[in-house]
Amino acid sequence: MQARKWIITLTLVAAVAADAQMSTLVQQARLVVKNIDGQTLTLGTQDLAKLPQLKTNAKDHDGKTNEYTGVRLRDVLTQAGIVTGMALRGKDMADYVVVDAADGYRVVFSLAELDPDIANTQVIIAESMNGQPLGPKEGPLRLVVPED
Repeated sequence: MQARKWIITLTLVAAVAADAQMSTLVQQARLVVKNIDGQTLTLGTQDLAKLPQLKTNAKDHDGKTNEYTGVRLRDVLTQAGIVTGMALRGKDMADYVVVDAADGYRVVFSLAELDPDIANTQVIIAESMNGQPLGPKEGPLRLVVPED
């Protein structure tokens, strides 16, 4: 049995050095949800703002705890029509998501581990940290897994 593969690609414009240009960079950020058949859904920051916002705390690589604000990855998947919740049963339990970011970061999640009815791995796509838009080094969008 072959699992259906869902790919989430964080497609971001090139990072800029000047913080003054960060608001333009954030406005141009795009999140592309693409399935293995090539069907895509592109969400810009205005689309993401319409989804429920979540705040979560996570430690950075230096051990400092920061508060991130963004949307649940699961909500983005639901927006794209990907099976979640009570409909995630049987062969759909083998489906997975590959997240590719513009900086080369890549991670895999099963749909089941993102589903609160089965597990509760909280993954958000953050747009801000500590109440401020993410800087050029971290943003404009960042995948945050608080438990990781």
